[in-house]
Amino acid sequence: MRREEEATTYTSQALVLTDEQIDPILQRMADRYAQQLRSPILHSPSEHGLNFEEVTFPSLDGVPLEGWFIPAAGSDRLIIANPPMGFTRAGLPTHLEPWKSIWGPSGNTAEVDFVVDYKILHDAGYNVLAYDLRNSGLSGAANGGISSSGVFEWRDVVGSLRYARDRKDTRDMAIALFSRCLGCSSTFHAMTKDPNAFEGVRCLLGAQPVTPKTISEQLLALAGVPVDRIDDLEKRIVHRTGIGFAARAPRTWAKSVCVPTFLYQVHDDVLTKPIDVQTMFDNIPVADKKLHWIRETSARWDGYLEFQRRPGPMLDWFERHMPAVHR
Repeated sequence: MRREEEATTYTSQALVLTDEQIDPILQRMADRYAQQLRSPILHSPSEHGLNFEEVTFPSLDGVPLEGWFIPAAGSDRLIIANPPMGFTRAGLPTHLEPWKSIWGPSGNTAEVDFVVDYKILHDAGYNVLAYDLRNSGLSGAANGGISSSGVFEWRDVVGSLRYARDRKDTRDMAIALFSRCLGCSSTFHAMTKDPNAFEGVRCLLGAQPVTPKTISEQLLALAGVPVDRIDDLEKRIVHRTGIGFAARAPRTWAKSVCVPTFLYQVHDDVLTKPIDVQTMFDNIPVADKKLHWIRETSARWDGYLEFQRRPGPMLDWFERHMPAVHR
């Protein structure tokens, strides 16, 4: 069964639920905002013969962030990779429990291995800095362990830029950003909060940023919960995190984007709606921007795997904005 068919099957089999059945679903969803489930780092650059350095650096507010620096000999170009919510720099083992049960109802059960992406970037002549956001992977806990949808994670993006500019071997490199989902929303918010941090950043490649209210409504529908219970869910999230949907605002933050930006998204992703990313794209004020839709699938994870399957357009984007200059 294809993943998009699997998602449809889950939806069609959803029963009319009672309040007693709905309440624990709402609570589990709120709990995931309140205490992120850390996923393990199951892959390493060494699997692809890449030399790399284990690195640690502080976020803007001092949270210790763990990552990899993967050098490309003779290159003056650096790409900083900011990961999605719940993912690590290495990806997400959705083929294993409990992640398979969490994301299976939406048709997303494939493993996502981001190290493959770093190999492609390295071979194309880019140094790579990939790291775990706060409260994920091996990075430090902060803000009570919550996922804030970019409200706090933006500080990690700025921290990664400061680290790159402080390292003796990377401080003079051209920098671009490869930011996925939460990493992309956090990048938008970082541009809102500290635009000067992005001075000299050549471009952004953004994969599948999503508005938390939108994805929550879609998850409710997949679970068979009436979407009008979204306000009830929000109250629970606020009680657990202190942050409502209005404050988790990538559509608004997109208005502060200040570098050339290429966004891409699975068009029929069952976890969001096309209007969400389209609105973010429309709100980006820079003239040099591009939106690419991925078709013939409804699995969000296919969007995360798009770069390693068809990297040509993304590599062309990086090359156009930071052409190779060899030492």
